[in-house]
Amino acid sequence: MSFTYFIKRKKISRKIKVLKNTRFEDLNIKAPFLKALTDEGYITPTPIQNETIPFVLQGLDVMGMAQTGTGKTAAFTLPILQKLNANQSVEKARDPRALILAPTRELAIQINDSIRNYGKYIALKHTVIFGGVKQGPQVKLLGKGMDIIVATPGRLLDLINQGFCSLNKIEFFVLDEADRMLDMGFINDIKKVLKLLPNRRQNLLFSATMPKSIATLAGSFLNNAVMVDVS
Repeated sequence: MSFTYFIKRKKISRKIKVLKNTRFEDLNIKAPFLKALTDEGYITPTPIQNETIPFVLQGLDVMGMAQTGTGKTAAFTLPILQKLNANQSVEKARDPRALILAPTRELAIQINDSIRNYGKYIALKHTVIFGGVKQGPQVKLLGKGMDIIVATPGRLLDLINQGFCSLNKIEFFVLDEADRMLDMGFINDIKKVLKLLPNRRQNLLFSATMPKSIATLAGSFLNNAVMVDVS
């Protein structure tokens, strides 16, 4: 069975053409985020941003193929921030509405920093969770209520099992660097996290490569997803 046939059979990929835009304004990014992008020196979207952002804003699941360093973090953080900001929670001790899983603490920290930079003109709360450090400070931040959690799988499951974190209200789930996740042996942890998520949510998966193992994983939780390939 070829990979292409597998994708079509699982019905998780649709080929959709989008116009080639040259500015973030053309992607319907709103003023607070345009200002933040200008502060960072970003004017022209990269191919993965240009192709992905419109689909995420439309509420579609996305399976993206892109190498590290192509701007994929902004491709999913910008539209998620914008959609969350359009429907902010008024509760102080609120459960997270977006979860981003990353394979390493370094990548998780990088994604969290990007969220801080792109979302500095809005009031959403976010934090990063990873192992190898004391959990006390992370637990304290979770107790204040977070809109977005960026996490490595192991520490996230530890805190969930201890009752410090709930995924019951997740609206957006992102699995970043999926191929590295599987190479590092996180497949069982990913499956455990998926079982804890609400059925109704938007899913995004990004991977530098797309072997059959990643296609199988994608088929288990993506719903009629758009496939964006800029690899």
